[in-house]
Amino acid sequence: MSDKRPVNLDLGTFKHPLIAMVSICHRISGVVLFVGLVFLFCLFDTSLSGAAGFASAQDALQTSFVAQFITWGLLTSLGFHFSAGMKHLIMDVGVGEELDSANNAAKMVVGLTLILAVLAGVWVW
Repeated sequence: MSDKRPVNLDLGTFKHPLIAMVSICHRISGVVLFVGLVFLFCLFDTSLSGAAGFASAQDALQTSFVAQFITWGLLTSLGFHFSAGMKHLIMDVGVGEELDSANNAAKMVVGLTLILAVLAGVWVW
C-alpha cells in the first residue's frame, strides 16, 4: 500500500447520496422530536392545571404563530421520522436493499414527508 495517497479530511466537500441524507435526517428528526417533547409537556401541564390553564393553552395554539410553527415543525418531524423508520424496517427484512430500490425508497420518503408537511400546515393553520 502506498503512503502517497491523497487524504481529504474536509467532510464538507463530499456529496452525500440521498439515501445517506435520509438516514442522517432520520436521526436528526428523532432528536427534534425528543427535544420538542419539552414544549408539548409544558403545554399539556398548562392545559391540565384547570379551566383557565386549558383556555390559555388553547389560546396559545390558536393565536401564537410561534406555538403554531413549533407544532407544525413537530408534526412534520414526526411524519418524516415515521416514514423513514418504516423504510428502515422494510429494509431490515431484506426488501429494497439494492442501490436503485433504496434510492427510490428515499425519494418516496422525501415526497411523503412533503405531502405530510403540507397536510400538517393545513391542519395547524
